[in-house]
Amino acid sequence: MIRNPVVAGQFYPSEPKILIHYLENYIKKRPKESALGAIVPHAGYMYSGGVAGAVYGCLQLPDTFIVLGPNHSGMGKPFAVMDSGVWKTPLGEVSINENLAQAILMESELFTPDVMAHNYEHSIEVQLPFLQYLKSDFSFVPIVLSHTWYSNCEIMGNALAKAIQKFGKPTLIIASSDMTHYEPHETAKAKDSLAIEQILALDAAGLYETVHSNNITMCGIIPATVMLVATKLLGAKKAELVSYATSGDISGDYSQVVGYAGIIIK
Repeated sequence: MIRNPVVAGQFYPSEPKILIHYLENYIKKRPKESALGAIVPHAGYMYSGGVAGAVYGCLQLPDTFIVLGPNHSGMGKPFAVMDSGVWKTPLGEVSINENLAQAILMESELFTPDVMAHNYEHSIEVQLPFLQYLKSDFSFVPIVLSHTWYSNCEIMGNALAKAIQKFGKPTLIIASSDMTHYEPHETAKAKDSLAIEQILALDAAGLYETVHSNNITMCGIIPATVMLVATKLLGAKKAELVSYATSGDISGDYSQVVGYAGIIIK
């Protein structure tokens, strides 16, 4: 099964040389840190590429990734694991790690093998060129997560942690998420700071509750919550806010913005 790119030429350049030029500009060189998890935005590179690049530029990248994305299309199964095949981007092909995918599916019946949820979902696709630019050879497991109760987030986070432990190799869990959508700049920053505070405290339940009680339109709340549950079980001790911006910082229009946070969990 080959999953071809669906937002190349829209969210990021489809021409490899131009895409590499973009990535060179976005990825900030910093001392490399090993991490268990990360939250990275998934908007068009023009808007969120700087925040994403700041995160990827400071990570010591392993050979294996789990990339969790929200379901923007509503298609497919609610907790959809693409368990085999190859994803293409303008920079080449990335293989799905079938062993890790099967380990995840074995740990919880909530996870289902499914391709449909991935066919038109951009939140995972836009992460791959950053990884390809920085690492020549790696594999990953893409998982699309629909909205659900916190109890299910706990179950899925536990399952990911157990699967990674059984897999036995360093694995980074990337939660693909933007923050507040289409509110004034200062409102978005204030709301996002509430969510970020919970993430920095490694409080998965607190994040879930804060986002819902404050009507924070964080599209990747489920990926972020599941990632926090899993990384805490895997021994995470602290989180770091690497970068924060809104679309207004790029466009100059601060009346209706989207927030972007780049955070690493270590």
